[in-house]
Amino acid sequence: MIDPEQIIYLDNNATTRPDPAVVQEMVLYLEKLWGNPSSGYMFGKQVRKAVDLARQRLATLLGCEPSEIIFTSGGTESNNTAINAALRADPKRQHVVTTAVEHNAVVRHCEDVAKHGGDVTFVGVNSEGELDLAELEKAIRPDTAIVSVMWANNETGVVNPIDEIAEIARRKGVLLHTDAVQAVGKVPLKLSERGISFLSLSAHKFYGPKGVGALYINRNVRFSPMIFGGSQENKRRGGTENVASIVGLGKAAELAATALRDDQDRIHKLRDRFESELLEKIPDLVVNGNSRHRLGNTSNLSFRGIDAQALLIMFDQKGICSSIGSACLTGSLQSSHVLRAMKLDDDRAKGSVRFSLGRFNTEAQIEKALELIPPIIEKLRALSPAPAIA
Repeated sequence: MIDPEQIIYLDNNATTRPDPAVVQEMVLYLEKLWGNPSSGYMFGKQVRKAVDLARQRLATLLGCEPSEIIFTSGGTESNNTAINAALRADPKRQHVVTTAVEHNAVVRHCEDVAKHGGDVTFVGVNSEGELDLAELEKAIRPDTAIVSVMWANNETGVVNPIDEIAEIARRKGVLLHTDAVQAVGKVPLKLSERGISFLSLSAHKFYGPKGVGALYINRNVRFSPMIFGGSQENKRRGGTENVASIVGLGKAAELAATALRDDQDRIHKLRDRFESELLEKIPDLVVNGNSRHRLGNTSNLSFRGIDAQALLIMFDQKGICSSIGSACLTGSLQSSHVLRAMKLDDDRAKGSVRFSLGRFNTEAQIEKALELIPPIIEKLRALSPAPAIA
């Protein structure tokens, strides 16, 4: 078994280590308070209180009302549910506007919508991963049901201007969904002050457990569920609640609300040091994504003249965990759809690696990574058949 204490984990956008306080709080609801929260007796009602507390904790982090939150299995289900709810709200509105750089949980669902009689417009981005808001507005039609734009990109960290997008959606009279999986715990949300209809999140992206997430549904928005069954989640999502994981999500939200600023300031400084020193030590290294509007933990770098798959193998041998973008791309021979949408040349796209830092990264780990990475790049470039980059 690999000792996690011996690796340099720089793939926090894929998943984060559960905070020990999260795990500790979950154990009680696995070992002792394992009752069904929908039961009418006191043992079940005690468990129900834990679910209600988790909802309150998450609402505090999001800046919304607890009643506007339903718990789901994660970001993918939340994304699918939001888009489906909008399409069901009005049979005359079966058009979705989204972007070419969304997570596959949105992209593939929208492709399925198109296969089954709906219509989808994918708005492009520029070479820095930024949306053209005029193009986004132009894409909205009278039959548009919903605009779905991620808050922050999982591969490049580029942050979209959600408030401006919300204003466009308001003027056009359409719903707005944002996949905020990468934003929660990293940027202030304050949903009560924004014109967002739906927001998706996943606990394992902010030091909670896997397999649990939530969907924010603005109280003024019509909603129809995607999963039918019992009357759980105020009849908006059937199925017995995953109590221990919901408790973990709530605790992770409480920790994030308390530590958001301190966490992100420290992580941002670590990321900037990591990125700047690599740029100084390694020639022909390029940062992908707008540097001014980017998550403070994310660094997507192109190592020209190197295939990223070979690079990840070498990193793995040295105990460095990173990725070529979204975790679902691992093993794929095709470069990221996000980087292709940014119209990067093949050499730059195929040599791109995402590093994403988190709460448990230390100065010592970054120091070690900065020591290990440059020689690996030099070795691979020496072995590469590609001509040297001028």
